[in-house]
Amino acid sequence: MLPACPDSPNCVSSFATRPAQQVAPFAFTGPADAAQGRLMRIIESDRGATVVDARQGWIAVEFRSKLFGFVDDLRFELDPAAGVFHVQSASRTGYWDLGANRRRVEALRAKFDGAK
Repeated sequence: MLPACPDSPNCVSSFATRPAQQVAPFAFTGPADAAQGRLMRIIESDRGATVVDARQGWIAVEFRSKLFGFVDDLRFELDPAAGVFHVQSASRTGYWDLGANRRRVEALRAKFDGAK
């Protein structure tokens, strides 16, 4: 369900084949629904996040930048067999995001890993 990243450097994904766009999926142990609940709590605690779709195995979030109001889309897709949430974060507009999407994913990962 996660779309492929465009050729521009404003997207990161655990499915990306280009090294500059690759990020690791979010690994978890235990029940998938508990892991998804933990991930949702972390996302909902971020003031810039708006959850636009959340259902079993899927989370879609919009992040709006404070300064210019640019919107980035963040998506998580559950792979229960692998014990991971695949992730993609991409800017809707522009070409370069100055690493904002990668920083966001890694900051969320650190919180997710720390909340075990």
